[in-house]
Amino acid sequence: MITLTVLVATGALVGFCIGLTGVGGGSLMTPILLMMGIPAPVAIGTDLLYASITKAGSALVHIRQRHVNKPILIALSLGSLPASLLTSHVLTLSSWHASSRLMTLTLAFMLSLTGISLLFKRRVLHTLPLQTSVPEDRIRRKDLILTCLTGAVLGVLVTLSSVGAGAIGVVVLLALHPRLRMINVIGTDVTHAVLLTLVAGLGHWQAHHVDTRLLLSLSIAALPAMFLGIHLSSRTPDHWLRIMLGFMLIMVSGKFAFF
Repeated sequence: MITLTVLVATGALVGFCIGLTGVGGGSLMTPILLMMGIPAPVAIGTDLLYASITKAGSALVHIRQRHVNKPILIALSLGSLPASLLTSHVLTLSSWHASSRLMTLTLAFMLSLTGISLLFKRRVLHTLPLQTSVPEDRIRRKDLILTCLTGAVLGVLVTLSSVGAGAIGVVVLLALHPRLRMINVIGTDVTHAVLLTLVAGLGHWQAHHVDTRLLLSLSIAALPAMFLGIHLSSRTPDHWLRIMLGFMLIMVSGKFAFF
């Protein structure tokens, strides 16, 4: 049996990593829970709500400082939230074994994709045009439609794996809106991640995939640890941390794909 101390320490560790690198949540917490022997549906469902809790504070800060691009956030949400609800509904109709295997394979795919995005993020940034403060009414309808469709894909994958709402969301926004300032990309992505993980987590709750005791234990020390990580992040070589994390996620993805 997993002790309360171990769960609290795990929540604090992942929260610290989120604050330090901006990446964590599903890409770290879900694999850790699976390695502890927690079934995939419960690990993913519980982690989705954990992610929404830990990222809510950051989202509020970005909203107050007006770093959130509303048209892009709405377009993403119009695609991702209905897709997440539909995916959750399908999971409730599926057998435990079938849903568990589907989630594990999707998790392996999303971990490898997140790892690759971390390894090549800096290179992608160097190839982008000069980023500017783009007025919200100047965003093309075509780009918003593509954002909505991409959000739908992200909604399905995040609901099945709990991974990618943050790290992959940033890469998607950079690809679709390359002239948007980085702070607006991050603010919009974090806010969308909170909405998506909350809706997906509640969908898993309805499917009885959320362990309330586990969620509370993981969340107790997560926020203080996250703010400590944020405080130390300016003194840490972020580039090398992301490279190490990227390689680690790719290796872990192999475990869930083939074992």
